[in-house]
Parts: sequence; C-alpha cells; structure tokens
Amino acid sequence: MVANRTLASQGRYRIPVQTHRTEEEILRSRFITTVGYTPTVEAARAFIAAVSDEFADASHNCWAYVVGVPGNTGQIGMSDDGEPHGTAGRPMLTVLLHSQIGDLCAVVTRYFGGTLLGKGGLVKAYSGGVQLALASLPLIEQVPKAEITLMFDYAFVTPLQRLLPTFEAIIASEQYTTDVLYTISLPAENVTGFIATVTKLTSGQAIIEPTMDDGRETTDDGRP
Repeated sequence: MVANRTLASQGRYRIPVQTHRTEEEILRSRFITTVGYTPTVEAARAFIAAVSDEFADASHNCWAYVVGVPGNTGQIGMSDDGEPHGTAGRPMLTVLLHSQIGDLCAVVTRYFGGTLLGKGGLVKAYSGGVQLALASLPLIEQVPKAEITLMFDYAFVTPLQRLLPTFEAIIASEQYTTDVLYTISLPAENVTGFIATVTKLTSGQAIIEPTMDDGRETTDDGRP
C-alpha cells in the first residue's frame, strides 16, 4: 500500500553549466549581462550581490531569477535597481521564464553613456541583453531526484531488484530484518510508474512511502 503522502513529479530540464557573461553597447551605454546557476533563492541573492559588488560603480545592476523548473513562478525575483519601473527587472524575468532553462539568475549591469533610451528602449536593451547571454550559455541536463522507502517480503527481493534499471533507480540503503526495507533513489519523473509497478508486483503488500514536496512559493521584488 502507498502511504498517504504526495510527491510533486518534476521532469528533466536544462541548467547553466557555469557563470557566463556577454556585453554590448547601445547608444553609448554599456550593458554587461551575467547569468549563472542558482538552485535556491539564497544562491540567487548571493549571485546578485557578487555581481553588484564587482560592478559597484555602475549606474544600475538590474536582476531577475527563476528557481526551480523552467517557467516555474513559485520562486522568482526581479529588480529595476533605479531604472524606471517595469523597464528592466520584469522584461528580464519574462525572458528567463520563457527560456526553457531552470535555476537561473541574470544580472544586467548598465554604465550610462549620456543618452536616454526611453522606456521602450530600456525594455528592449535589458530583455535583449538576457537573450544575448542565454543564446551562448553552456547548458547541462538536470535530473530531479526523489527517494522512496519500501517495506516488503523477502519473496520480492529479486523481482524488485530486476525492476530498478527500467526506472533508473538505485538502492540508497537497505535493511534485512523481519521484512526487507529499501530506500530507493530515482528520477522524480519515474516515481509514479515505479510505485504502480511495485504495487502490482507485490499485489499491494509492499508499504511504499514517497518523500513529500512542501510546495512553498516566494516572490522577491528586491525590496528589503
């Protein structure tokens, strides 16, 4: 039987391999875009602080981030950093949300060149800077993992072990007492199928406990 818990299934998605930077000049203003991997809100804030410190003399260090799977709005953040409202952070965030890349932060640094770009020009410059950086950003595939605890009879040890490769699963820990207790690690996207197969294999006798997802949502607008 399956314990009364829920697990949010997440598929594979692309993430940045490393911090990446591009630069362009628009009407004498210098725009430097820095993007990188930030798997948590804390990592995103640290990334923003590091870039802002590096370019402490810049006119603006505008930023946006998305933590989690691509397009996820559960943990996002953005800031115009002194540019007119809605001309920097929001356009940057929109690009990130549509990039099909997860766990991603972007900081666009501007050194003002003396020519006003106007609101439309700013939106184009900041969103375009992020698009330019993402176009050449090295990526790898992220495979979110989950753990499942199984308790079952000794009779199912061999059949269950034979199932593991099909679901890219491994035994993270094992105990053999009155019953067999396994902790199974596998891609989160394979959890539902694995549970269904184990339940069928053991005729519902196995006790299955998937890990829980807390479902927290946060939005960071750059204000204290």
